Amino acid sequence: MRFGLFGTGHWAAETHAAAIDAHSGATLAGVWGRDPAKAGALAGRHGVPAFDDVDALLGACDAIAVALPPDVQAEIAVRAAAAGKHLLLDKPLALSLAEADRVVTAAQASGVASVVFFTSRFLPDIAAELAALASAGGWHTAKAVRFGSIFQPGSPYGDSPWRREHGALWDIGPHALSLILPVLGRVTRVAAMDGPRGLVHLLLTHEGGPTSTISLTLDAPTEMTAKEFVFYGENGTAELPPGDGSAITAFGTAIDQLLEEVEAGTRDHRCDVRFGREVVAVLEAAETARSQGRIVDL
Repeated sequence: MRFGLFGTGHWAAETHAAAIDAHSGATLAGVWGRDPAKAGALAGRHGVPAFDDVDALLGACDAIAVALPPDVQAEIAVRAAAAGKHLLLDKPLALSLAEADRVVTAAQASGVASVVFFTSRFLPDIAAELAALASAGGWHTAKAVRFGSIFQPGSPYGDSPWRREHGALWDIGPHALSLILPVLGRVTRVAAMDGPRGLVHLLLTHEGGPTSTISLTLDAPTEMTAKEFVFYGENGTAELPPGDGSAITAFGTAIDQLLEEVEAGTRDHRCDVRFGREVVAVLEAAETARSQGRIVDL
């Protein structure tokens, strides 16, 4: 499958492009970026053409891989779906529910396959544990903590304007939700509160009554960085493993699963654009809850 890569930053170069190049069932067809010089440099690393027109790259590929700010991604995804190109997108799907809905509508109208890359969902030990927890049932609550520190010197993500503007809620919040929703189910109510250094705390109610808490920041002191996911229920507690494998390995698995969707003709991947839209709905509700100081019903 020929993949057109949209994006030229660190994540695009070191994860998307590297994984596509290493995959036996995928070929990098070309690169488009908002900075033509960076697009040319990344394309040159892989011996493929750089494109200065979105539609030209869409015409040269079968599927797209996107590593761009979410608002830019959503527009390109709509155009790609309309052109019949399969979608391998990044999280979050979009920066508003309205834009996420546009992507879902376009994908469903054209019948293209879609996968949204929530990294941990494609690591085998985490995927296996989530499946086991969901099958066991009986979970009453969960606690998620993601304290990152990306604004330190040398971080490849520290100069990202959209991360600075929208913070941890929109950057790493999708990762947390992607691990909680498969076990506790859809979110029905959201409360949120801010803390120091970009902290945001979510309190969620899920269908049927389970609850969860999520605490996030991108600006933690380096000594405070943490990653923790714990479920509590009838059978005690269960903590998710840290994840066995690299982002490149996980992205390769995402390619595998997109190819399987295309080959089988199915459109029911557990991390498709409809799931991506569900995550955006929670994020948007949390944004409203924190800004207005109220509980939001979904």
